[in-house]
Amino acid sequence: MGKTLNKLKSTDPLRRVSHRGKVMTDNTNTQYEVPTWNQIYAMLFCQGKKIQAHDYKPDIIVGIARGGIVPARILSDLIETKDFTTIQIEHYQGIKQTKEQPLLKQCLNMLLTDKEVLLVDDVSDRGTSLQLAKNHLKQNEAKEIKIATLYAKPTSTIIPDYYEKQTSNWIVFPWDIKETIRKIIEKHQDKSAIEKEITKLVKAGMPKQLTKEILGNMQ
Repeated sequence: MGKTLNKLKSTDPLRRVSHRGKVMTDNTNTQYEVPTWNQIYAMLFCQGKKIQAHDYKPDIIVGIARGGIVPARILSDLIETKDFTTIQIEHYQGIKQTKEQPLLKQCLNMLLTDKEVLLVDDVSDRGTSLQLAKNHLKQNEAKEIKIATLYAKPTSTIIPDYYEKQTSNWIVFPWDIKETIRKIIEKHQDKSAIEKEITKLVKAGMPKQLTKEILGNMQ
């Protein structure tokens, strides 16, 4: 057992990647953006100040799971809105691959009658998930709905009321690093293509040692 562990530790994880799982055929040249925890908090701090500067005080914050949960929780602290709940919407199947339509997997468990609601997600990509969420909140009698995201894509059909940065890159948040690496492995068939994408991730800001450790644990 000891010899086996030593052998594994001395092997480059990039050369031990498994190719199990569905093989994707989307060969789009993906560019990545990898914000750090500190950068994300700074963005949300600025966003909180903007929200307060507009004299906007939502009665409740609704975070869209999964990506919107962390930003929503931080914003609830920064703008001092204690009422907080979540809904879950599933749309992405892989990097730049979506289902035909987003799916509402977890509904609200309350009515929002006469409440001003701040709907929070990490990114407004195509805008379809946000539109589905907004319609769901309206059906639950929300008085007013405003949207806050960290990022907005130029292709989004919805422009959030509050967002901090616009980008066309694929954003890798700290809460989906492993998932992104797994999707890269599933998408590409050969080792060189995987190594190319991992190199791009590291150049975009993903810590190299952390990346290798995650790859090493995905066997």
